[in-house]
Amino acid sequence: MGAEAPAGALPSLAEAQAWVGSGLDAVGGERVGRVEGLYADAEAGTPAWLVVALGGGGGRRFALRRRRAKSVALPIRECAAMPGRVWTAQPATALRAAPPIDPSRPLLREHELAICAHYGIGEAAGRHAEVTGRPQGKITAHPATAN
Repeated sequence: MGAEAPAGALPSLAEAQAWVGSGLDAVGGERVGRVEGLYADAEAGTPAWLVVALGGGGGRRFALRRRRAKSVALPIRECAAMPGRVWTAQPATALRAAPPIDPSRPLLREHELAICAHYGIGEAAGRHAEVTGRPQGKITAHPATAN
């Protein structure tokens, strides 16, 4: 995975793309799903959200349920990777209650603000602060593709 980033630093797009396919553990160690993609900022191209398919912690049972899995966006700033797994500071209950997304479609400003509100990201912090000044109805994040 390369050198460790300074505390609070976002991973590069390439580093975040390497997380795709990893299992996801919520705070407390509960296995809640698998990283299936990510969103990048529409202007800067930096990673903004992980796309997580909820349902189990991976493995064979998860693969069998994958078609029915709910996809949610997860703030990448609240995640850390280790070999084969990604950990989030969010509890499993918050992930399960998160608004569903269609990972093939871009996110509009309003979508991102609703997701930020769900996770308690205030107006002056993180992703909320980055998109709040952008025009209403504007695409603010798009599915990131491998280079």
